[in-house]
Amino acid sequence: MVRNWSDYKTDSWVQWCPACGNFGILLAVQKALAELDLPPEKTSIVSGIGCSSRIPYYVKTSNIHTLHGRPIPVAEGIKLANPEQTVIVASGDGDLLGIGAGHFVALGRRNMQLTILLHDNAVYGLTKGQAAPTLPLWLKTKALDAPNIQSQINPLLLAFASGYTFIARSYAYHVDQLKELIKLAINHKGTALIDILQPCPTYNDIMSKEWYEKRIYYLNSADPSWDPNISSQEDFDMKAPKILDKMTEWGEKIPLGIFYRNLSIEPLDTRIEKILPGYLQYPPAKRPIDIKSKPIVHPFTEFKDRIVQT
Repeated sequence: MVRNWSDYKTDSWVQWCPACGNFGILLAVQKALAELDLPPEKTSIVSGIGCSSRIPYYVKTSNIHTLHGRPIPVAEGIKLANPEQTVIVASGDGDLLGIGAGHFVALGRRNMQLTILLHDNAVYGLTKGQAAPTLPLWLKTKALDAPNIQSQINPLLLAFASGYTFIARSYAYHVDQLKELIKLAINHKGTALIDILQPCPTYNDIMSKEWYEKRIYYLNSADPSWDPNISSQEDFDMKAPKILDKMTEWGEKIPLGIFYRNLSIEPLDTRIEKILPGYLQYPPAKRPIDIKSKPIVHPFTEFKDRIVQT
């Protein structure tokens, strides 16, 4: 079966403001899934809370809309139970880098094959424009009574320090470029982050389409020798300073593209297989839990020596 992007489109009314960057992200996701020919039943999109987190309702796959800040642990549970499932986390900078920051960091240690799509508009759009973790210091957007007095989080640096092995940045209105990055991230054998810069025309009147498009440029276009691929410790030692230099570039120039792709670190499922042989062939999702509707393990017989009788 040859799939088209519209095969991943649901009948739900899309509840975003006109010109919201989420429209571009949604289309890029649908196109990427179609070009990878991913079966909807074997693909899951997990979101938290926020404008961006409505995306599971608009993509015809097997999705979960979770609690605020909790999409990553839910996605990890899906992937651990069924390593064959393609799992994507799509949520906002407030959700993933605010209340969900602990999960964002912990995921990097595991190098699980998950794709994190960070919808980055620097404001809490759903709750009317408060400063989100990626809003730069001293900016005053239209919904703020005073300038933002907290420094911004750099998602690329945080991911790098946490152990993510694929780190990229894209722009929501550049749908085809974003689509290609999503395909690469999904196929990467490890944890992948795409920080997606997106204008919020309703609440962020500073970081607008015009503001971004004066500043953004692509790494591989500006420097044809740019090579983010790491295949050894020697590669890392040699390239890391230049990678970090580009990750911290922000202001009058904002780079896009792949910053870092480490191919030398084992993904989590390979590590689990080493201590639990057979895990990949028979993960929890494929194991029977009952025989003729009766549980295989009965707690009051299997663990009777550990049960406190009252």
